[in-house]
Amino acid sequence: MTLVGPSRFGYTELCRDVNHRPPQGVHARMGAILHFGADGWRARLDGDFNDDNVIRVADAAGEMWARRAPGALVYVGYDMRPGADHFARLAGKVLASHGLHVKVSDRYVPTPALSWTVAQDVRAVGGLMVTGSHSPNDYQGIKLRQADGGIGSDEIYEELERAIPSDPTPERGAIETCDFLTRYFDHLYTLVDTEAIAAAHLKVVYDPLYGSASRYFADLLRAMGVDVVEIHGVTDAETDETHPEPVEPWVDDCECEVLAQGAHAGLVNDGDGDRVGAVDERGHFVSAQKVLALVLAHLCVNRGMTGRVVLNQSSSVVTRKTARMLGCKLNIKPVGFKYIYGEMLKGDVLLGGGAAGGIGFASHMPERDGLLTNLMLCEAMATMGMPLGELVEKLEGACGHYYYARRDVRLDQEIIEMLRTILPGLNPPVIAGRVPSSVSHMDGLRFEFADESWLLLRPSETEPVVRVYAEAQTIEMRDELLGAGCAIARGDFG
Repeated sequence: MTLVGPSRFGYTELCRDVNHRPPQGVHARMGAILHFGADGWRARLDGDFNDDNVIRVADAAGEMWARRAPGALVYVGYDMRPGADHFARLAGKVLASHGLHVKVSDRYVPTPALSWTVAQDVRAVGGLMVTGSHSPNDYQGIKLRQADGGIGSDEIYEELERAIPSDPTPERGAIETCDFLTRYFDHLYTLVDTEAIAAAHLKVVYDPLYGSASRYFADLLRAMGVDVVEIHGVTDAETDETHPEPVEPWVDDCECEVLAQGAHAGLVNDGDGDRVGAVDERGHFVSAQKVLALVLAHLCVNRGMTGRVVLNQSSSVVTRKTARMLGCKLNIKPVGFKYIYGEMLKGDVLLGGGAAGGIGFASHMPERDGLLTNLMLCEAMATMGMPLGELVEKLEGACGHYYYARRDVRLDQEIIEMLRTILPGLNPPVIAGRVPSSVSHMDGLRFEFADESWLLLRPSETEPVVRVYAEAQTIEMRDELLGAGCAIARGDFG
């Protein structure tokens, strides 16, 4: 066990041994092609995610950062998955061999803690996070953050991929360990009205889905006067097959616990803490789309803030209508937070978010922070004097009721590549018996209909799947649209 240093909320004994043993698995072939998608590189722990490939990625990142800022500082963090500590230290030593000053976290940390720490340190040129994020527990991955704490551009990852060597380097350098978690949580404490939150006597269930916000975030809430019950946390004897993504069915246990505890809400984060989901006091799932709309309304109405709102192509009608009703200028971008990041760099952005549950506050940093999002939900409930479900009812009373869902169609990679070529030229006259009022090829293929329902097909950048999104005012119509989208993905264009 490792004791965390002093802070205003004084948590202790938060680490366990799971990170302190190298994983067992099959080595990948030498020189395996490693592709960085929208938010990093991921692979199976019994496959391509191994020492050799971690070294190759760190070598390329070290070369890139050392060329930009010789001798600069790089922070390295890691999540709770088996062997994460081992991989982080290995990557850190490879980075240090390029003459960089490398600080590795002394305990598991959420990705937003790494991003914020990099952004706050003028000496830092970037950060490397070892995390499987929301992928299944038999995966691991690496995310990179730039000097501003953000995800960076496509050009950066193209540069990185070109620099990945075919063989792992034997070069290693010296690293140091440090606590950059405490400063991040102390900072979060200052960003919300803790007096209002304490006075509201909130009770919440917190579900980190066995992720790297386990224990930390629950203790932060307790320091603010919130009664917290944590499930799927670090103290559990062993993880189950829960997928660390804050969507149904993985939030089912949280739904049940909220009802059992009589809580005002359930707050859920993904495996590394940059995505959110929620559960209302009736045990109903509240999607990240509605969370984004609620937080936006809170910032504008209760805090008096203004600015642009940047959403992805897959965003809900609810978030778009909320932004317009609040008088915020709305920008729609392709799927991927990198596009929202690009807009944040231009300035004048209040909030940005995508369908996957990542919400970024531009005044905080140009990156997602699922923990700050949860704090804003607590502040909204405290300010309005309402549990989460009543806030949702108020939102839907203004925007209407919409049902949103996503399905993934898994296909051979060759078919995925063919669809990338075909989709920009498709324009079916009828979808699920309905005539589209508009068609967009901005990012895949999106159909909009006169009643504000819509359908989007988009080949994933990181997995051999086609993402199919739909939203409508009834579940039946939403599911009909999803079915039609899945049929198109499988090659039925009729």
